[in-house]
Amino acid sequence: MPHPYDESKPTLVLVNSFTTSSELYQAQYKNKQLTDAMNLIAIELLGHGQTRTKSEQFTYWDTAIMNVQVLEALGIKGKIFVLGTSQGGWITVRMALVAPDKITGIIPLGTSMDYESERTRKLGCWDGYEACTGPINSWTTNDKTTDFEPHQDYCDFLIDIGFGKGCPKVTRDFWRKTIKSNYKGDDGRRRARMAAINLRERDGLHGRLFDIRCPVLWLHGTSDVVYSVANAEQEIKLFVNSPDARLVTVKDGQHFLSYSHPNEVDQHLVDFVGKYSK
Repeated sequence: MPHPYDESKPTLVLVNSFTTSSELYQAQYKNKQLTDAMNLIAIELLGHGQTRTKSEQFTYWDTAIMNVQVLEALGIKGKIFVLGTSQGGWITVRMALVAPDKITGIIPLGTSMDYESERTRKLGCWDGYEACTGPINSWTTNDKTTDFEPHQDYCDFLIDIGFGKGCPKVTRDFWRKTIKSNYKGDDGRRRARMAAINLRERDGLHGRLFDIRCPVLWLHGTSDVVYSVANAEQEIKLFVNSPDARLVTVKDGQHFLSYSHPNEVDQHLVDFVGKYSK
């Protein structure tokens, strides 16, 4: 949390994307309009950033349950919203499903509610199964890999699809260093492998979206190269019991939308959280 918890304010949970960390939301931490209006707390997924678990096996459902437990352990109550980028978007839905009495609203960014299906590929989404299989195979071994760190080609691939190929050099250098540091050594390899397995082999959420009964603000960039606007346009309609399920597209927005267009995202957050905190 960039600031001490203020129980008089609503709280926004920030969930990062695949093999990134809480630094994905640096712009939000620095936005005084945002921090004046709400508490911000970033919770890194299991196997990501600095989050560790005793078991090598974990799923997105485990992360959703853990996030709810973190909020309980910290005594965070009142109006709670969850924003998640890409796979973080799946965590927002899972948290609203496992703790419907605690989650006031969800804000998925640049995501998909499906598994890595042929349907999504036909709608212009990436081939996540193929993209993940190479890293999974190269990170699967019985040997101890004490000197492991993700290859720079992998780092650049993630940076290109998330931040955009034309992102500033300082951004590329920061995330190359951060990804390599977070996943170094044999433990890092194992966590990266499990994170990739979760991404490739996750369950779809279509059948569960009927049970989402909180407001949903889905933000999606038109330049997202991972999940398409066409897919988002279909899936937002599946939130049939949400009192307010809206898709808002952001022109030229990248997959990591809160990075490429922080001003637009933050204003939508202020409006959405403000509306449903009353």
